[in-house]
Amino acid sequence: MTVVRILPHAALCPEGANLEVAEGTTICAALLANGIAIEHACEQSCACTTCHVIVREGFDSLEPANEKEDDLLDKAWGLEYTSRLSCQARVAGAPLTIEIPRYTINQVSESHS
Repeated sequence: MTVVRILPHAALCPEGANLEVAEGTTICAALLANGIAIEHACEQSCACTTCHVIVREGFDSLEPANEKEDDLLDKAWGLEYTSRLSCQARVAGAPLTIEIPRYTINQVSESHS
């Protein structure tokens, strides 16, 4: 199990969180499984950018993004060098610190369970 630290996000995780996540799990799946309702408008199929996260620590432990993810990330709000789509980034053995950006490209937040 790998520790994934989620920085506080006013709407989704006001207190922040520390999650124990099995290696190979996507960041998006880990967030959703732990009650952090990150947007994922394309149902985790790498077709949008609503699950965009910024990896503040541990970025180099992740497998590199593929070309499709890189192309989509160019459209993400608040893109940074360590940005990833959480539906594509799989937890490895190193601890991660994740920031969920304040906004997405969606004009209206969608609710998913």
